[in-house]
Amino acid sequence: MTRQEISPAEAEFVELAVCSNFSFLRGASHPEELIVQAKRLGYRTIALADRNSAAGLVRAHVAARREGVRLLPGVRLVLANGFTCLCFPQNRAAYGRLTQLLSCGNRRAEKGDCILYPDDLAALSPLNPPAHDQIFIALPPAVPDAAFEHELKTLARRFPGHVYLAITRLYQGNDERRMAKLSALSAACDTPLVASNDVHFHSPERRPLQDVLSCIAMRCTIAEAGLRLAANAERHLKPPAEIHRIFAGFEHAVTRTGEIAARCHFSLDELAYEYPDEPSGESATPQAELERLSWIGAAQKWPAGIPHKVRQTLAHELRLIGELDYAPYFLTVNDIVHFARGRGILCQGRGSAANSAVCYCLGITAVDPTKIDLLFERFISAERNEPPDIDVDFEHERREEVIQYIYAKYGRHRAGIAATVITYRTRSAVRDVGKVMGLSQDTLSALAGSVWGRSSRGIDNDRLRELGLDPRDVTLRQTLLLVSELIGFPRHLSQHVGGFVITRGPLDAVVPIANAAMPDRTYIEWDKDDLDALNILKIDILALGMLSCIRRA
Repeated sequence: MTRQEISPAEAEFVELAVCSNFSFLRGASHPEELIVQAKRLGYRTIALADRNSAAGLVRAHVAARREGVRLLPGVRLVLANGFTCLCFPQNRAAYGRLTQLLSCGNRRAEKGDCILYPDDLAALSPLNPPAHDQIFIALPPAVPDAAFEHELKTLARRFPGHVYLAITRLYQGNDERRMAKLSALSAACDTPLVASNDVHFHSPERRPLQDVLSCIAMRCTIAEAGLRLAANAERHLKPPAEIHRIFAGFEHAVTRTGEIAARCHFSLDELAYEYPDEPSGESATPQAELERLSWIGAAQKWPAGIPHKVRQTLAHELRLIGELDYAPYFLTVNDIVHFARGRGILCQGRGSAANSAVCYCLGITAVDPTKIDLLFERFISAERNEPPDIDVDFEHERREEVIQYIYAKYGRHRAGIAATVITYRTRSAVRDVGKVMGLSQDTLSALAGSVWGRSSRGIDNDRLRELGLDPRDVTLRQTLLLVSELIGFPRHLSQHVGGFVITRGPLDAVVPIANAAMPDRTYIEWDKDDLDALNILKIDILALGMLSCIRRA
């Protein structure tokens, strides 16, 4: 495919190399902060590409939708040999191959890591080349060497017409010489130059926090880090006019960012969720099977005859479930509960699902609709346009059997536990920042010990004096300022207590899947808020100790 010509109106600057704090200790701004700053600076389009991860994309997507800014979702691919490039999918199919690539890298590594090799990038090609549909932007090291040139040429040969070379001012005294070398390399490899400021934070005021994050990652103090830290605070999001100024003489590298944006059409809005649609038992469709099972269950609950009120309620619920196409979801939950009961595992549905006569007739919940007035619309409502949410408790000593059944039936490429984002609280922030700033162990212990529980509140001056510390101490003041900025930053991803996402097609083509710390567990990179934002359904497979107690009684 040849590179598309673009109109002058499209030839705006689009910052493509942007990473957030979901690059984990490598970015010093929340995705939302980057989007808000982009809007304030006049950007119409902005990218987000975190290191080997899609964990921050939904937050950026929601913020971009709110601010009226277009988001280009991508990933900063960092290979095992150090070669780094941005990857932007041009369409939905390309995005699916990208998340599957990340899943591959995650699954071959321990929790929290992603191992990718140069040959893995071949998986990003469609089945029918040469219709490539990914855009790559190689990010050169400070001193481009022969190894980088080799990887760049290999990538350009593999994806002709789809590979670019980033050019960034480092302000280290040799920019002109370095940029001239990159220009020559660009011509030799047929990889056009693309201007970028390699953004790691939304505002220059975040540079100190960026240094602290780097030190946490390197396990050293600020005093020990030396030249390993960034030489300046230039890696912030800059106004487009300033980018045009600092890249004078490289105007094509600036306008090419608009060309790339024009070639990329994918949006997270395209991730339409499809419920699992397994064979429908004795019926032709999932809806027909749900109706069959519901009426059979009702007949078993009321062998003397189904009460008129229940008949009306069931008919109403089944009609609404059919209109909203939720039958496959109910059948999935029913299958899981049926498996557990068949194994003698105690389980019980709860929450708003207790307002459903269908759930009662299927045996998912235990609330008899003849005993109370059910409020089905609290559970499912066409007006709210929210998917149903059925929570099921299983005896905690045997829940793992249920989880492994789900993996076995649907496959790990179709099922995964939702993530939980573990964030910095005051105590963890004090310990990590304090170590980097060189505070004594006694001071660290006093500060951390003054924090109640999992508080996210700061430490005021009166409390410092009570601890025998001087609030006027410059290092202490700077430490506490950095602590306040770090609170709420993601530390790492963990697995949700039991929220499962199961899809009809490959789940790893929707979101990357990674290994959990627990053996035989995998989780996706998005949490429950991300899933809600995209209307992706989860099933809560929860553990309840009381059911185990009942079992033993």
